[in-house]
Amino acid sequence: MKVGAVFAGEGRCVATRVWRAVGTWDRMRGLLGRPPLATSEGFLIEHCGMVHTFGMRYRLDLAFLDARGRVCKVVHGLRPARCAGTFKARSTLELAPGTLAATGLKLGDELNWREVA
Repeated sequence: MKVGAVFAGEGRCVATRVWRAVGTWDRMRGLLGRPPLATSEGFLIEHCGMVHTFGMRYRLDLAFLDARGRVCKVVHGLRPARCAGTFKARSTLELAPGTLAATGLKLGDELNWREVA
């Protein structure tokens, strides 16, 4: 798993600490068994158009991204034991609840993940 940051558009930072799951195990596990994301943290799951919160005890904000990294769907505060997704998505950015509203992230925004050293 790699760590980086996610930026929107002209360099506006959406989350300063984002784990990027690229391997099968990391993608399957996701945030299960992990503590809730803090403000400005996120979890980016590659090759993922649907997520669930079964077995989790906290809400998530979700941004589903198409093949070009554009936001094609947003979900605010997905509760535990729920599913969300879209066939258009190629990856999913999971964020702490309230992050979508606080950052003004919306449909059509283009997101970029950058690895940090």
